[in-house]
Amino acid sequence: MAQSTPQLDESWKAVVGGEFDQPYMQSLKAFLLDQKQAGKHIFPKGSQYFRALDLTPIDQVRVVILGQDPYHGAGQAHGLCFSVQPGVRIPPSLVNIYKEMESDLGIPRANHGFLEHWARQGVLLLNSVLTVEEGRAGAHQGKGWERFTDRIIHAVAEEREHVVFILWGAYAQKKAAFVDQSRHLVLKSVHPSPLSAHNGFFGSKPFSKTNAYLQSHGLEPIDWQLPITPDAG
Repeated sequence: MAQSTPQLDESWKAVVGGEFDQPYMQSLKAFLLDQKQAGKHIFPKGSQYFRALDLTPIDQVRVVILGQDPYHGAGQAHGLCFSVQPGVRIPPSLVNIYKEMESDLGIPRANHGFLEHWARQGVLLLNSVLTVEEGRAGAHQGKGWERFTDRIIHAVAEEREHVVFILWGAYAQKKAAFVDQSRHLVLKSVHPSPLSAHNGFFGSKPFSKTNAYLQSHGLEPIDWQLPITPDAG
């Protein structure tokens, strides 16, 4: 019989491993199996559902960036919010993130959208929903992932100190509304989407504010500059 808990970093298994035995996660697992058996293309691939957690153990989390859904185009999603696989065109929201980073820190814009360099430094790049059907944005919302990722955010907020929560857009802000701002830094702005970026994302300086906060608490700043060649580690 297959293990009820999937392959997952041990630090996360200790805090959220019990979720996999809950009825809602069993229902989610059955839903995903049904979708695959029906011939639906699900992104990212199964081994990457929990990539954000595997790259960023809970005891190393210094920053949390919340997304909503994985990208639903073939070859894009690989388990980190806003990130795409090497060789894939940089999505519009990430283009705007790079523009703000250049304005904020003077870092030249990367020529790729692969953000594992951030994740390996303690930036948890977490989507609220961890799977999607090809070509159908939001197709897996309301199936159970949101409850699971709520548990992850609660665990970070409760077990870590001095974490920066970067919440872009109303969805992310609502999802992490409970975070204790006397214990953590919460940075809010509109979403970097081209539809909203000019209404307060540009000029919000999340990257320099994050590093200033971390350093003020004796923590290492994040090296936001991405390698010229994507580091797949």
